[in-house]
Amino acid sequence: MTYNSTGLVVHDADAHIMETPTWLRDYADPAIRDRLEVLTYPGGNELQQSSDLLDRRDDLDDAFARLTERHRSAEYVAVEAEEIMLRKNFAATGSFLAEDRPRVLDLLGFASQLVFNTFHNTRLRDWEHSGDIDLAIGAARAHNRGMAEFCSVDPRLLSTLYVPLADIERAGELAREALDMGAAALLVASGCPPGHSPSHAGLDPVWAAAQEAGVPIVFHVGGTGELLDPNYFCNGLPVPPDFHGGEENFRSVDYMAIPVPPAQTLATMLFDGVFERFPDLKIGVIEQGAIWVPSWMRQMESAFDAFSRHEERLRGLSMRPSDYVRRQMRFTPYPTEDVGWIIEQAGPQVALFSSDYPHVEGGRRPIERFERSMQRTGDAARHAFYHDNFVDLMGSALGSLAR
Repeated sequence: MTYNSTGLVVHDADAHIMETPTWLRDYADPAIRDRLEVLTYPGGNELQQSSDLLDRRDDLDDAFARLTERHRSAEYVAVEAEEIMLRKNFAATGSFLAEDRPRVLDLLGFASQLVFNTFHNTRLRDWEHSGDIDLAIGAARAHNRGMAEFCSVDPRLLSTLYVPLADIERAGELAREALDMGAAALLVASGCPPGHSPSHAGLDPVWAAAQEAGVPIVFHVGGTGELLDPNYFCNGLPVPPDFHGGEENFRSVDYMAIPVPPAQTLATMLFDGVFERFPDLKIGVIEQGAIWVPSWMRQMESAFDAFSRHEERLRGLSMRPSDYVRRQMRFTPYPTEDVGWIIEQAGPQVALFSSDYPHVEGGRRPIERFERSMQRTGDAARHAFYHDNFVDLMGSALGSLAR
């Protein structure tokens, strides 16, 4: 009995590995290895969700050795089918042991998972904005080696490899390098690169490489720096807990800011003609919600009508903004969002199913929550949500899995 009981072929557009303390350093070139700090898991919440073995952080190597032993024990494996959606973070099967991840896909009943890092999106973005491009590129290469190796254990695991956009002259080369490593998607920061627009014509080789290879560009939450001015939290009140019970993740106020960077980035790329020049380029906006998409589409329509008379770049577009969105962009709603309404307002093409496995934020019953919001949604649109839109997004990266 699998978790997916819909009777549909389901592709998961957002899943994660859980990086161990020295994961990035282990894959880094010697020239930068010592510059990459070991993960310390501030607050310990990811660890505390996982095992009492990891409550003490004085010896993480020993703690992870004991956790690995527990994951491989007969007792742990015996109940993983019943607990596949209950275990979270490092406690989850296949969260950091790659050889266990194929069993996860079997137990979940998913045809594939698009796999992201957990702890490094912000770090990769910050290195990209540090002014040290060699460090940024070296860290990205280490990340990409680690992701490629983890996903190599099963063709159903689709790797997302990071491409820094800070160096216009080298970005296209880095995109091709990631594709040569087998990237199923090219991960870029959702916000503006340092020193130039994401729509800069010098980045066209990145979009051209992705379009030619038939793989998408993907954004993911966490890669934009601070979501909002930290003074919003200086309110004289206690800081509310996040999903993990601590203060390290986002809360309600942060949540309201999540769509801002991808909305601005995509609108800029659209208005500056990136999607006109690359009509087969696909974009996945992952774990940044989708409830904002219908109003954002209408806002772009209003901007188009207001400014097209005076802006030649807008007159050069062959379609309305919403048409580009439906043709080329896909978004993953949070399980708390009304997917039925999003589909009704934005069209059946835009929304993708995701589980966020093994993170707490994805919840224990994401399919059930999405299903409740789609009670009045037609069968074709439901099928598109779980299957067709993902197949369209991923293109050639799915290969024989696109069934």
